[in-house]
Amino acid sequence: MLDELAAGQVGLGTVWLLGVSMGLTACTVTCLPFMGTWALGRASGTAEAFRHAVVFLAGRVLMYTLLAASAGLAGLSLAKALGGTWGNALIGGASIGAGLWLLFKSQRQGCAPKRPAVQPLRFHGRSDAAPPFALGATLALTPCTPLASLLALAAQSGSAASGAGYGLAFGLGAAMTPILILVPLAGRLGRELRAGRPWLSRWLVWASAAVLILLGIRRLLA
Repeated sequence: MLDELAAGQVGLGTVWLLGVSMGLTACTVTCLPFMGTWALGRASGTAEAFRHAVVFLAGRVLMYTLLAASAGLAGLSLAKALGGTWGNALIGGASIGAGLWLLFKSQRQGCAPKRPAVQPLRFHGRSDAAPPFALGATLALTPCTPLASLLALAAQSGSAASGAGYGLAFGLGAAMTPILILVPLAGRLGRELRAGRPWLSRWLVWASAAVLILLGIRRLLA
């Protein structure tokens, strides 16, 4: 399949299947440490964690579409640059930003009027979906063979519109991933851990933030 992709002999259905194959394997392994940690740290339950998983995947689909469109318009040079040092830098920055976001939100709530001790640490606001979206968009830059084949096909198409079509099909396929199940489970686990343990809420946030920041630093040093 990869040889056919590189030769430009396949259609959108095959590109979608290639995305599915990556979403069921490499995508889960690469992305779960980031999104699983985020959902666990927020400990907001299954529903919000699922929404954030969807937002995360939307970021990936958008980035695959833009990358393939750029490859169709300008060849592989820009896409290769984003998939190398710049890609790791952006992933690292998004991960560190997500960790700092958790810390900022927990500190901000700590300055609010005190509630009964049994109240768990909660987060509110649509803006809290920004870190998952940024993580999804930047993690799409992780170099891999399927992505390289996609960009080669898009570059051979010689058209930004055709490249975007390939990227969208690939991204929608990659969105078929166990992350949609595993991330909500992490959110539920976080809520279960802090149930009846209000003292654990802040420790859970700080530990998750530390992991995200360390993952980001590791990417920056890659």
